[in-house]
Amino acid sequence: MKKISNKVYDGSNEETILREINKLRPLKYNKFQWWRKFTSSTRPLDEKAPLLDKIKNGDLEFSNYFWQARYIELLLNEKREAARDGMEWFTDTIMDRVRRKRLWEDFEKDEAKKLLTIRKAFVKTFNMTHSDYEEQLERIDGTLEDLYYRCEELFRVKTKKTRAVKVKKR
Repeated sequence: MKKISNKVYDGSNEETILREINKLRPLKYNKFQWWRKFTSSTRPLDEKAPLLDKIKNGDLEFSNYFWQARYIELLLNEKREAARDGMEWFTDTIMDRVRRKRLWEDFEKDEAKKLLTIRKAFVKTFNMTHSDYEEQLERIDGTLEDLYYRCEELFRVKTKKTRAVKVKKR
């Protein structure tokens, strides 16, 4: 007889999820963001930092909220296996399911913000149009750093104009 799976969520990439979670730094409890348990292991750079530095620091990488939400799903699956019936699981996992929902919302917001930031930074750094940026995105098959170096070859980095210091005459 075939065994029926009690899993509620897809847990097919458990090793990958646990590996990514281990890269993150645990957070202390925060009553304003209680659903978040982890944060990036590196501190984000200032907004005015150069684009390449932000890329190398990992500020514009895939959002860690995805891995946190998937980790909660793994925990929910484990609780489902341990529960005697569906109602017990339902009552035991109320807060976990709310945490999962909020993490997915954070993920969607964070990814949209990062994609917009990346586009603005590339357009500003290389003085390119939005259509140039989209075209380079379609052509590149690699990392964000590869895209940076390709754009650097094609468009050159926009240099800041230095102003001469004005000397007051007496």
